[in-house]
Amino acid sequence: MATTARVWTAAMNGNSPTYVPVDRRFAVAPMMDWTDRPCRFLHRLLTRHALLYTEMVVADAVIHGDRQRLIGFDPAEHPVALQLGGCDPDKLAEAARIGADMGYDEINLNVGCPSDRVKSGRFGACLMREPDLVGDCVRAMKSAVSIPVTVKCRLGVDDQNTETALDAMADRVFDAGSEALWVHARKAWLQGLSPKENRDIPPLDYERVFRLKDRLPNQFIGINGGIEDLNQALALSQHTDGVMLGRAAYHNTALLADVDRLFYGDPPNPVDWGRVCAAMMAYADRHIASGGRLVHVTRHMVGLFHGLPGARRYRQILSDAATRPGAGPDLIAEAFDAVGFGEPLVA
Repeated sequence: MATTARVWTAAMNGNSPTYVPVDRRFAVAPMMDWTDRPCRFLHRLLTRHALLYTEMVVADAVIHGDRQRLIGFDPAEHPVALQLGGCDPDKLAEAARIGADMGYDEINLNVGCPSDRVKSGRFGACLMREPDLVGDCVRAMKSAVSIPVTVKCRLGVDDQNTETALDAMADRVFDAGSEALWVHARKAWLQGLSPKENRDIPPLDYERVFRLKDRLPNQFIGINGGIEDLNQALALSQHTDGVMLGRAAYHNTALLADVDRLFYGDPPNPVDWGRVCAAMMAYADRHIASGGRLVHVTRHMVGLFHGLPGARRYRQILSDAATRPGAGPDLIAEAFDAVGFGEPLVA
């Protein structure tokens, strides 16, 4: 079951913005320190349809911080969702309202992050123990905005029984009005494992997510966790409503060029790498002019050309030369030249 929402999106070729339906059947996961504005801009150059997510932003920061710096985004990123962290329904409602007013297409509540900072703040994965509170948060957010509100969670935490814990969370959030539940198909161990270890050590249990979908056939259940490529994603999509890729989409970014064909039925369309290069150079120029550095943009581009001749030199330019003081957008063109600038890859 694929649910859609009418949202605003801007054409990447500079045409006037148009309204198009957003389909959650494929998404790029929210990832701290990774899915920032330059990252999302790059991803959107490769896929028109995939739903993109911000890094998690704490509700208090949205309310009291520099909103443009924290949650500003380029119109080209649409469809894009804002992921919030927190446990206070009133604060989350206010932060959701701010996000909706800024133009986000969806607000997502983080109930899956296992970091120490999240635990100390009583949000993220530790909220798996408090499904009633999560339901209250979703209900408050829904009352504050007209755009979709969704949740991303784990199977459970620590010694919880994943059958009862996940069912309880799903029932509360859907009763409260959530339009989708994304499930990272692992437990989070808040005692004894680091955030990095929590991405790999707890065993994956995709079957548990399938059972949840079987129990809730009329609700959107999306799956995340350990998905290595689009073939695996397609296989998982036969049992769920949506697939969310994290690290694979970041470290092997070019795979996103195949998403629109494989998941949305678009015709094959060669990637115009010259256009991608030019767009990223223009973006980097704007970023530098606003006080940023080239490396803030290029660090997200390193995973584009795995396995191609010249890829090592490409990575070297973007990883090393781009960090030097005064580095400018011309280095992006130099890097693309190393892998045969302008050569199309068929998506």
